[in-house]
Amino acid sequence: VQLQASGGGWVQAGGSLRLSCVFSGRPFSVYNIGWFRQAQGKEREFVAAFTWSSDRTTYADSVRGRFAFSRDTAKHTVYLQMNNLKPEDSAAYYCAADPNYYIRFRNPDEYDFWGQGTLVTVSS
Repeated sequence: VQLQASGGGWVQAGGSLRLSCVFSGRPFSVYNIGWFRQAQGKEREFVAAFTWSSDRTTYADSVRGRFAFSRDTAKHTVYLQMNNLKPEDSAAYYCAADPNYYIRFRNPDEYDFWGQGTLVTVSS
């Protein structure tokens, strides 16, 4: 499977962006899907993940209530809607996928497939 992320950009604090991640290859319905971010000089950080074993999405505490994960099966695309953005949300954002039924979804090392990063910059 290949993942193609897009949608990053520059936005003022309080603004919104929607990231997209297009899947090619096997249907993404059989993958766990995660969003991670990495700020300059920092480790990659969990943002959100959909696990197909539980059929639900989990969010990091720092983004819960502001970010929303969604899927469009017909377009083979997953989205991360980001609202009320803060300067501390600035980072390169990555989508990732893994086919195993059970994974430690907060751990980036669990994911086999990665899209390229898309940069989000939030100014104060």
